[in-house]
Amino acid sequence: MRHLVLATLLSLALPLYAQEAPSPDGPPPASHAAPQPRNDQDIETLKVNVNLVNVYFSVRDKNGFITNLKKDDCQIFEDKEPQVTKNFTQEKKLPLTIGILLDTSGSQQNVLPLEQQSGAEFLKDVITPKDEAFLISFDINVDLLADYTNDPRALKRAMDKAIINTGAGTGSVTGNGSPRGTLLYDAVYLAAHDKLRQEAGRKVLVLLTDGGDQGSQENLKSAIEAAQKSNAIVYVIMIADRGFYGGFGMMYNGAGDMDRLAKETGGRVINVGNNGKKLKDAFDQIQDELRTQYLASYTPTNPKVDGTFRTLNITCGKDQKVQARKGYYALADSMGNND
Repeated sequence: MRHLVLATLLSLALPLYAQEAPSPDGPPPASHAAPQPRNDQDIETLKVNVNLVNVYFSVRDKNGFITNLKKDDCQIFEDKEPQVTKNFTQEKKLPLTIGILLDTSGSQQNVLPLEQQSGAEFLKDVITPKDEAFLISFDINVDLLADYTNDPRALKRAMDKAIINTGAGTGSVTGNGSPRGTLLYDAVYLAAHDKLRQEAGRKVLVLLTDGGDQGSQENLKSAIEAAQKSNAIVYVIMIADRGFYGGFGMMYNGAGDMDRLAKETGGRVINVGNNGKKLKDAFDQIQDELRTQYLASYTPTNPKVDGTFRTLNITCGKDQKVQARKGYYALADSMGNND
């Protein structure tokens, strides 16, 4: 299934790459100067210095978000080893890339209109001309409803076109005998790996769902890993049609998994039930957090680019709660652009 959807996403993304114009200049003239002596120590120093790890985080105490911290107020630890912070800024205007993942399975029948209205208002408020957003729906399929755009009206039109798909008369792309399915983990994986991994700056996924997954080829672990490798923060808004579940007992059977998905990527879970006001408040909370984030950069004391997972911990003083991703993968294609 992943390859089918992957081809769809990439075919939609191709025009973005096709717009890159070739350089008008030809190759530089050949140099006849004698080669300079190579200093391996200088080369190694340069290699290490450019391998910055960037970490976005927010800090709260009992009174709310803290917005006046300085570099010396916080300490970063990688695999429990203290790191030297090189850059420390509060990021209010850095370009933002947002992916909205909309659960359109049968359990969302009566809350989909709330999601469409509040999601469109959120994008209208948060998207600026330098930001971009895309929209994915997931049920028995994963569909790209809107590719990258900074036009809130286009995003609203795409969101309004989302419909509930229970598979009646269409079957399931998973190949299961039953058309039932909610490809939640596949949607997270594809959004992170195919859409966000090559993007720079702040990257956020907002997932609207009851947390249930059936039929995905990916699992919780691979979805988290894809989000971490793309350095995307995942917010999960837990929303459900109580009537679909016949009460409260069966709601949110994936709540624990959603909590792990959010926390390990630096986001969090917000439970709104089927309350429209709480849903709007949830989007407001996410917007507030995005406006109070800090960006800290450091060169890791462990310079190896070996693909291993490095744990991160940030402390900013007593009684202050730091919300940040739990680690990163030391990959050749992300070191030096770990934002």
